[in-house]
Amino acid sequence: MRCVIARFPFELTKTGVLDSMSGVKPEEITGESVIIGRRTYPVKQVGQVITRQDRRDFTAREVVLAMTKLGFTCRDLPRSTDPFRDSAAALGAPAA
Repeated sequence: MRCVIARFPFELTKTGVLDSMSGVKPEEITGESVIIGRRTYPVKQVGQVITRQDRRDFTAREVVLAMTKLGFTCRDLPRSTDPFRDSAAALGAPAA
């Protein structure tokens, strides 16, 4: 499938992405993610591996669109139901 990431055209296939990501250890997920095989990767990490570009050169949305078209499952970071707990955690308060 032909797609454009950071204004550069790429010819991506599902097997090509699977091969590129095999042996790559997933980083901590802090935002959107994509499930490749049995592992969940941050979309920016996947974009960097498959395009060999710096993460600042493309958006997560570009990678999500490409991965979705190839048939991979993409997810957002789950939102917490308690905004006060999130705020307290961000400020370094101990968990209750």
